[in-house]
Amino acid sequence: MTKPATSAVIFGVGPRQGVGAELCFQASARGLHVFALGRTQEKIEAVTKAIEAEGGSATPLLADVTNVKQVEAAFAQIEADGRPLELAIYNAGNNRPEAFLDVTPEVFEEMWRVICFGGFVAAQATLRLMLNQQDSAPKQSLLFTGASGSLRGKAGFSAFAAGKSALRMMVQSIAREYGPQGIHVGHVVIDGMIEGEKVRSQWSDYLDSKGEDGALNIRAIADAFFALHEQHRTAWTQELDIRPFKEEF
Repeated sequence: MTKPATSAVIFGVGPRQGVGAELCFQASARGLHVFALGRTQEKIEAVTKAIEAEGGSATPLLADVTNVKQVEAAFAQIEADGRPLELAIYNAGNNRPEAFLDVTPEVFEEMWRVICFGGFVAAQATLRLMLNQQDSAPKQSLLFTGASGSLRGKAGFSAFAAGKSALRMMVQSIAREYGPQGIHVGHVVIDGMIEGEKVRSQWSDYLDSKGEDGALNIRAIADAFFALHEQHRTAWTQELDIRPFKEEF
């Protein structure tokens, strides 16, 4: 396989049957060197080794997205690699359904830190590097994973909706500021259950109740992100919402 000329970084990489890992595999399949960034060494190494076993090129980056110094250290590695950063996807996040009066201040703040503050930290690091590399990158995209909570706050999801809606507004601001500078900033609203390891392990019965194709396929989700990345700059999409055909919205 020819050595990739450009790279991608995926924030929030977890188990193989998850959106973050699938984004890594699809980036590699499109000829990019992949930086798989996550908080669990075992998981990111499993993803990068699997990519390499398939003939791809990948590097694990251990970092907590809410830790500025760790993200800066990760980006020092990306820059030192020498390949221009073509794509960055912020997929880090967490969800915890809970009655509003049971949400502790600590839980509320921690969810906001991962969902929104981490997005801020990742976006600043990404934009600084992309602006410095514009002469050598064929295209540049900074994309974010949204959710139903980005658009509306459901009962029992107050902390999650607060973080996701805040992230969405921040992304709109970034898009308006850096789109004219040649960086495609996009937000993908995943409006429905995801057919992945995390959901399957926690809400298996509910997932089964959705029936055939009632939950989002992780490969189809990844395809939506890359459809944005591959758009011509005269017709960029800032926000894309995706959901199963039978999902109410």
